[in-house]
Amino acid sequence: MISKFLSKLKSILIKSPVNPETSSKKEKKLTKPGKSSKTKTKAKAKAKAKTVNSKKNIETLTSLPGVGAKSAKALYEAGFKTTKDVITADEKELLAVSGVGVNLVKKLKKLK
Repeated sequence: MISKFLSKLKSILIKSPVNPETSSKKEKKLTKPGKSSKTKTKAKAKAKAKTVNSKKNIETLTSLPGVGAKSAKALYEAGFKTTKDVITADEKELLAVSGVGVNLVKKLKKLK
């Protein structure tokens, strides 16, 4: 039993010398070219900025009379990004948005 242990220990301690080419290949794999961390950070920042802008735009749409959070989100997703877009829109375009009814369209048309 001790002899097995010693032979195993010898095999671990007396390894074949490491080939310098093998170690450089491992290093190359670790430093594989790709997107740098700066590029990833910029992409994340842009995505975050878009979500912040969309939230702000939805909040501004809620300032219109009769427009709540749900209808503001529906209007924004339908392409109405600003209050001016909503006010100047045709009645048919507004009615095509789910969550927008006739009464809301009437309130919005009074703002013209």
